[in-house]
Parts: sequence; C-alpha cells; structure tokens
Amino acid sequence: MTENLTRAEARDRSAVVTVTSCNVELDLTGSGPTFPSTTTVVFDSTVASTWIDLIANGVRSITLNGASVNPATAFTGARVKLAGLQAHNTVVIKADCVYMNTGEGLHRFVDPVDNETYLYTQFES
Repeated sequence: MTENLTRAEARDRSAVVTVTSCNVELDLTGSGPTFPSTTTVVFDSTVASTWIDLIANGVRSITLNGASVNPATAFTGARVKLAGLQAHNTVVIKADCVYMNTGEGLHRFVDPVDNETYLYTQFES
C-alpha cells in the first residue's frame, strides 16, 4: 500500500460506501509543524470493513458508531482501517496533521518580507 489512492481502490470503495456527510475541522492557530484536525464522516456501507485516507503525524482518537477504536492498530500512517461496519456509520477521527511543502496536503509559509502566514492546499491527502 502506498499513500496514494489508486483508481481501482477508489472505484472499489465507491461501489460499497456512500458518504452522506463529511465535516473537517482544522485548528490553524498554532505555529508549529502540525495542526489538530477533527474529521466526522457519516456513511453507508455494504461491507464489514473499509478505510479512510489520512496523512497525519499521529491519531489521538477514533470513534466508530460511538465505540472507541485503538489508533495504534487502526492507523497505518496513511489510512485509518474501519472494521465492524454497519449499514449506517459515523466515524470521528482526531489527528495531528503535518504541514507539507510538496504541493500535497496543506502547505504553510511565513513570508519573511511581511511576516504574514499563508496557507495553500489542493485538498489532497
């Protein structure tokens, strides 16, 4: 598995998972190399397990349908494995994401001329 979602993986997952809503909350007030993120996804599933793409420095907590999931076993560094799915599901993931400077993810730059902070993203993992 790589960090990039393949076309086949996207096709296969979209055949068995339907996302109802997705809410992503970011706290961009800090000045360090990471920022807190809380993602809530409501989805229907016709399979018992799937995953959510997430590039993060670490995951603080995962809640699936009200039950705690162990981040140490569910988070691979690029994905969160979700098992024991029901027909209708809600997952909440609290993570510490990393600012990137590769054109992927969220880029943070402090301009040395005006000392202002600028953010840029293409909304990719």
